[in-house]
Amino acid sequence: MTVSIRWIYRVVLFFTLIGLIGMEMPVRVAAAVDHMEEAEERKSIPIESNSYVNWPAGPVIGAESAILMEANSGTILYEKNINERLYPASITKLLTALVAVDNSELDEMVTFSEEAVHSINWYNDANIGISPGNSITMEQCLYGLLVGSANEVAYAIAEHVSGNVDDFVDLMNKKAEELGCTNSHFVTTNGIHDPEHYTSAHDMALIAKAFFSNEMLAGMSCTTTYHIPQSDTQPRDDMIVYAKSKLHKGKEYAYEGLVGTKTGYTDYARQTLVSCAKRNNLKLICVILKEEAPYQYTDTIELFNYGFDNFKSYNIADNDKTYMVKEADFMASGESFFDSDKLEIEIDDRDYVVVPVNVDFDDLTSEISYEDVKDTEIAHVYYYFGDIEVGRSIIRLKDNASVTYDFGYKSSSTLREPQEKIWTVNIIEVLLIVIGAGLLVTMLVLFKNRMAAGRIERRRRKNSRKYDINGTAHLDWKHFK
Repeated sequence: MTVSIRWIYRVVLFFTLIGLIGMEMPVRVAAAVDHMEEAEERKSIPIESNSYVNWPAGPVIGAESAILMEANSGTILYEKNINERLYPASITKLLTALVAVDNSELDEMVTFSEEAVHSINWYNDANIGISPGNSITMEQCLYGLLVGSANEVAYAIAEHVSGNVDDFVDLMNKKAEELGCTNSHFVTTNGIHDPEHYTSAHDMALIAKAFFSNEMLAGMSCTTTYHIPQSDTQPRDDMIVYAKSKLHKGKEYAYEGLVGTKTGYTDYARQTLVSCAKRNNLKLICVILKEEAPYQYTDTIELFNYGFDNFKSYNIADNDKTYMVKEADFMASGESFFDSDKLEIEIDDRDYVVVPVNVDFDDLTSEISYEDVKDTEIAHVYYYFGDIEVGRSIIRLKDNASVTYDFGYKSSSTLREPQEKIWTVNIIEVLLIVIGAGLLVTMLVLFKNRMAAGRIERRRRKNSRKYDINGTAHLDWKHFK
């Protein structure tokens, strides 16, 4: 029986591969066990919000960092290590999408360059399978980015908007700074690992707050399947992307009221997840950083349930009618003050406070600040439950406002009771009063000066009688003996 050299080579190669796999398996299993042990150890990291006085205790989770924020108020309900700098992985794409919609139109055609298509590892990185030179719309790109988490799409978006990735990343960092991020630095558009590409749970919550306030982007992130159709600029008809998150409807960890969600993973970042859900007039944002599968989902569900079960919201304008404004600051509120002959003062009716379910609005205290006001703003009001900020609002001037507020001065450390006094300002009347007062003062000054001038003139004439024409003094001889 003759055995060809080719068959011998195949047999040797087969057993060699089996041996290598056998050697590799214990290492991989051990690595997985180590990661789970790390997650278990992370449960000992302090949960800062659990130390708040009279604040509901939140769940113990294995994530390195996590936050639960109420989007309408910005109130932080749960915080665990929220300012630590960690790797975000693909949740970076939330910021990429925000910058894209700020700087492009949905119907713009995005052409995929060689650099964009070959910027990724086609075996490991999420992609839509597009070829160099093909084009799809920006809207289709955003679906590919947020549903399929396609990495080459993030690269192509950057090239389309800014000409290159570096300039687009500059826009990302600028946008993050505008949103209030302080512990973030972005280097890539897709979250592929880079040691200098990092963020924090708090920063990602701020980015997510902006992202989920855009209904179009939120809807895209809640889409489970999207088909990019065949066209003259894109010949494939099988370009279908599928969402990876298991929080979507019909999936293993489906969550009621989900507004949107975005997953992320790299070996360095581990599992990351940003999600938003809405229920009972609360809109909650949850960020999970550095967790192990599938616990990024169970952590999120636990935190959502904690938020919806233990907190409620109050509309500030509906519950607080009295605010403090110093009269001097009120009159110095800016040029826009003179835009109308009659202006009323109101508070933004879109602002909320979020408090534990057993807390009433009257249990809160508030403080007012006149710093950093702009345009028609007069002051900022901050609301507290104990030492915890639970919401804020803006007092501003508005033409023909339907609701007016008392601005009588009271202590800034306590709640104010409603009063009957209402301030309205008629600019013309104010100007007439100021002009009249100015004229009165001017007349009084002129009269006083005229009287003083008369006295001086009389004194001069009296003294002049003692001198002759040559300037010789007239001596009163009766005083000499």
